Amino acid sequence: MSGIVLSAAVRQNLLSLQDTAALLSTTQNRLATGNKVNSALDNPTNFFTAQGLNNRASDINNLLDSIGNGVQVLQAANTGITALQSLVDTAKSIANQVLQAPTGYTTKANVTTTVGAVGSASDLTTGGTTSLQGKTVILTPATGSALTLTFSNVVAAGNVNSLDALNAAISAAGIGITASISSGFLTFTSTNDNASQTITTSGGAAPNNVQITGTTVAAIVSGSGTPVADPASQAIRASLVGQYNNIITQITTTAQDSSFNGTNLLNGDNLKLTFDETGKSTLNITGVTFNATGLSLTSLVSGTDFLDNNSANKALASLNSASTTLRTEASALGSNLSVVQLRQNFNKSLIDVLQTGASNLTLADANEEAANSQALSTRQSIAVSALSLANQSQQSVLQLLR
Repeated sequence: MSGIVLSAAVRQNLLSLQDTAALLSTTQNRLATGNKVNSALDNPTNFFTAQGLNNRASDINNLLDSIGNGVQVLQAANTGITALQSLVDTAKSIANQVLQAPTGYTTKANVTTTVGAVGSASDLTTGGTTSLQGKTVILTPATGSALTLTFSNVVAAGNVNSLDALNAAISAAGIGITASISSGFLTFTSTNDNASQTITTSGGAAPNNVQITGTTVAAIVSGSGTPVADPASQAIRASLVGQYNNIITQITTTAQDSSFNGTNLLNGDNLKLTFDETGKSTLNITGVTFNATGLSLTSLVSGTDFLDNNSANKALASLNSASTTLRTEASALGSNLSVVQLRQNFNKSLIDVLQTGASNLTLADANEEAANSQALSTRQSIAVSALSLANQSQQSVLQLLR
């Protein structure tokens, strides 16, 4: 090609045409790819900056799947707690049926003492030569401290002088009996709430029993220290025990089934969620064990439990405590769920910001590039025409040679 001689005008037009063709090729490439920076050769700073932004967006996007699973684990636990709360409420309903059922005994334990005559309900110490004045009564319940009372017309701590004062002191001590006057003597009878308990005058503290001793008691002189059960009522209560135990079993199985993808926050599992690509932003959620044992609920024994209101009230106390525990955990789960969902939405927005930033560095303006393409096409046509004009002088010489 070095042997070909071009005039200055032709060479200049040819260079211009080559430059226009190169620019047109670049513009067409931008229109085809949509990017103004396709490689590090186009713009190293923008290319690598955009690549870093896109890489971070990709890393955070990979975490969204884990965060999404975490949300579902929390949802599963929350669903389990809702079901457990309903089961606890059902168990409460059964215990309340016991309270509404007829008393389980036709005759409650009762004893009458004949050591010390009673004066009157308002003054127990005016009973004549066998007055209760100065005598004591000691009540020892199945659990708790024994209560010692002295019958005296002298006002002092531990002294009582009326039937109302005696019953008030017994009630304040939480002992399930009431005192009354029968044929001039004191009679102690189990309350309805403690209808299944026995009353003795010896033996000390014993399960479901009250021991009455002191100078007012030599022996159980009348009455029965053992209650008489009502078969029909006890059959109802035994049935309620079975229903209650079924609910307790369901509480355990429901807690065990409240899992998602192998993670169960109600069965002792923990959950750790990572929110950023560096692993520095995390949330640790500690699981709980909410089976029957974890909620301090136990199965009842037919013939032992639900015999009277006192045993039903004990079950209700345990159920109320379990309900409070469930509500507290539900609140904690709700708070954690809100945090996780907020971070999930934040990560989605951050990904959009990162990808938009990367696009701003590399994407081409289609409108601008289309205008450039049109202008370059026009310029190319003009350059071709100019090249033709530059060749006309040589064509004139050719005409002379002909």
